[in-house]
Amino acid sequence: MTVLTSKDNPKVKRWIRLASDARFRRSEKRALIEGPHLLSAALQYGIKLVAVLATEDAAVDAVLGDKPVILGKGVFRAIVEADTPQGVAAEIVIPAGRKADGAAVFLEGIQDPANVGAILRSAAAFGIARVVLDQACADPWSPRALRAGMGGHFALDIVETKDLGAELDAFRGTVAAAVPRGGAAPGPADAWVFGAEGRGLSEETLRRAKVKVTIPMAAGTESLNVAAAAAICLYQSFSRSAGLS
Repeated sequence: MTVLTSKDNPKVKRWIRLASDARFRRSEKRALIEGPHLLSAALQYGIKLVAVLATEDAAVDAVLGDKPVILGKGVFRAIVEADTPQGVAAEIVIPAGRKADGAAVFLEGIQDPANVGAILRSAAAFGIARVVLDQACADPWSPRALRAGMGGHFALDIVETKDLGAELDAFRGTVAAAVPRGGAAPGPADAWVFGAEGRGLSEETLRRAKVKVTIPMAAGTESLNVAAAAAICLYQSFSRSAGLS
């Protein structure tokens, strides 16, 4: 059995670059996922696995039957950059946008990949079909965003756009914008738009939203993490639309 132990190996150098370079991911249309949960989720949604990577002691047979590329633990850790690597990863083909109809989420300027991933996870959980991100957002296919998404990525049509305004204008339905103060309580909406925590949404984006929404909070508190706010809004919209509350 051959074990790759050098970071100078061309395949290893490619995987390290995929994990760290958003431009390279976009040009190659490839990403890296880590851990048996994400591999199982990818397979469930028919995502193409280009290569499976594993350490010598990783139990990958329970996940899939493909023969993995075996890596030394130091090399594997250099690729996945996780605090506690689970010993199995895969290079995947990033799914092409499929223009899914239905409820949508629009993200403007959210630069923390963990927040982007968490919002994608909530979007999948609460029946969102499509998520559109502007170019100021973190790469949704980065390792951190994928870990936070916990497989939610694969249930969604994820689109990165140069013109968020045009995407909002093309959407047919009620768009609700989350704002820190002065809005109505969360309720049903066909689409939601969330912005960066400090800066919030641009005036251009706010003008395109039919409804402004603010989450009620206890006196003396300032704001919620954007991923937490998105989860609350999406749950409220889903539960009311479904007649659950």
